[in-house]
Amino acid sequence: MNESTALITNDAVVFGLLMVLLGLVFKTNASTHPFWKKFYAIFPSVLVCYFLPSVFNSLGIIDGNSSKLYFVASRYMLPAALVLLTLSTDFKEIRKLGSKAIIMFLTGTVGIVIGGPIALLVIGWVAPDVIGATSDEVWRGMTTVAGSWIGGSANQAAMKEVFEVGDVIFSKMVTVDILVANVWMAILLIGAGQSKKVDAIFKADSSAIDEVKNRIETYSASIAKMPTLSDLMMILAIGAGATGFAHLLSDIIAPFLATNYPGLEKYSLTSGFFWIVVIATAIGLSLSFTKYKDLEGVGSTRVGSAFIYIIIATIGMHMDVMAIFESPGLFLVGIIWMMVHVVLLLVVAKLIKAPFFFVAVGSQANVGGAASAPVVAAAFHPSLAPVGVLLAVLGYTLGTYAAYLCGVLLQVASGN
Repeated sequence: MNESTALITNDAVVFGLLMVLLGLVFKTNASTHPFWKKFYAIFPSVLVCYFLPSVFNSLGIIDGNSSKLYFVASRYMLPAALVLLTLSTDFKEIRKLGSKAIIMFLTGTVGIVIGGPIALLVIGWVAPDVIGATSDEVWRGMTTVAGSWIGGSANQAAMKEVFEVGDVIFSKMVTVDILVANVWMAILLIGAGQSKKVDAIFKADSSAIDEVKNRIETYSASIAKMPTLSDLMMILAIGAGATGFAHLLSDIIAPFLATNYPGLEKYSLTSGFFWIVVIATAIGLSLSFTKYKDLEGVGSTRVGSAFIYIIIATIGMHMDVMAIFESPGLFLVGIIWMMVHVVLLLVVAKLIKAPFFFVAVGSQANVGGAASAPVVAAAFHPSLAPVGVLLAVLGYTLGTYAAYLCGVLLQVASGN
């Protein structure tokens, strides 16, 4: 490996820089100053968290390729984040939201799973030359978008490792992911102000939304409390302990399958990282049926989200912000993919007469995850933000598995 020529090569210093950048983003994002309100209305904070490290990388201040920070974040923080984000899964409360909420969420998931392969087939048939990359690169890169649009950044990072996505195509796909997803989110926010008109078209009864609002307010208030040092240490113990256990089992399962069933390699089942992610998610789901799910009231999700943003920053270190201009055709793939998702949602909503609120939040619980689903929910009413969180948690639950299924379908659609 060639010695890095970056200005800063000490990972401790680089990590400190990344944390300062994240702190500045969150500080300004929470500001009430008109400039920052307008700025983040145009440039979502998650995009800024990806973009700023890439600027430092592009200017030669840091070198993402020589840094070990992403490896540490993806192997240690990512599994812990998955555990903490799924720890609060409350299937009883999700069920109380009503069948239409779950149907719309699952419809959104199906739209993402089948939309990617459909988009790949359409572009391959109509204009195969506009993509600007090999079919093998494209389908692998699209798996990271599937992970992001079903579960979130944690699942996106997981798919990057599981399907061995190169940094160049990943940079392009991250840009497609964020821009396409946020354009759709903007449309949903606009639609929130016109929800009564949309509900009239769908002939939907939105009275159930008020019942959901009251139940969620009561539930959230019942578990919230000021975290103690003991609470925070327990959160970290569960996250790190589960991560260690996932690594332990992965070190046994992956080599066993590679030795005895080498044919499974094409489905990534011999990947150690795949099993780390799957086991960590399973542990989080299992703990959600125990008293430990109450750690949500003292900030388990917030700690998990903090890990996610650190992962986002380390991924940004590998980004080439100009890469998308080399392959504008990838935007077309993303648009077609999103259109399949949207059309399927609207058709099902019309058939079951679902309120637009469930359409919007069900979609964002997939596409945006916990970062934006509450934002869209709150656009209908501030007290409904937890609905977005609950469905987004379900997205984290399904994200790893559904994104993997989408990845397999993408591989088949590409002919590889």
